[in-house]
Amino acid sequence: MATNLWTNREHALDYLRRADKIPHRTEGEAMLLDLIPAGITRFLDLGSGNGRLLMLVRAEHPAANAVAVDFSPAMLEALRGKFAGDPSTVIIEHNLENRLPELGKFDAVVSSFAIHHLPDARKRTLYEEVYGLLASGGIFYNLEHVSSPTPELHEVFLHHLEVRRNEEDPSNILLDVETQLQWLREIGFVNVDCHWKWLELALIGGQKRQGGLSA
Repeated sequence: MATNLWTNREHALDYLRRADKIPHRTEGEAMLLDLIPAGITRFLDLGSGNGRLLMLVRAEHPAANAVAVDFSPAMLEALRGKFAGDPSTVIIEHNLENRLPELGKFDAVVSSFAIHHLPDARKRTLYEEVYGLLASGGIFYNLEHVSSPTPELHEVFLHHLEVRRNEEDPSNILLDVETQLQWLREIGFVNVDCHWKWLELALIGGQKRQGGLSA
């Protein structure tokens, strides 16, 4: 069973030092941004970290209100520093292992390299909760670390990241793309797809059907 180290300040800061060096990350982020429709008025960022994805979405949709959710003390400190005095961004301390609080409705829910730290059963129930938070026609996109189909391809991924086996994050609970896409379809999302992928980095998501009922 994985050990969640994200309350550990040094673990979080070490990730932030390496975050910009993740190969092809900007390609996945660019695709996510391209898929968010114009005119969104409110969006949710799950596992916001230091606000990297939140800032990218805000830059593309400056009129939208944002809600950021994270539980790491170091990440929350970074978020609060970046968005201090910004009334259009609300920061909520919450561990995604627990059911989401009442947050209202959103036109878009996004996440980046956060949900893979959750046990698989919780991943699925979180997707159900996301569906319930979306307004009719709302979208959900998750830029995620997923499992490789073979051990050999996992080794290729580690090589590109310059990470040794004994240096892997013990907080990771990786799951394949197809299982997660099937979950989204079963929950009720439409236009479900893996919209971009490079080795173990994948952008998955879909849309709440127009007039779709809450999960």
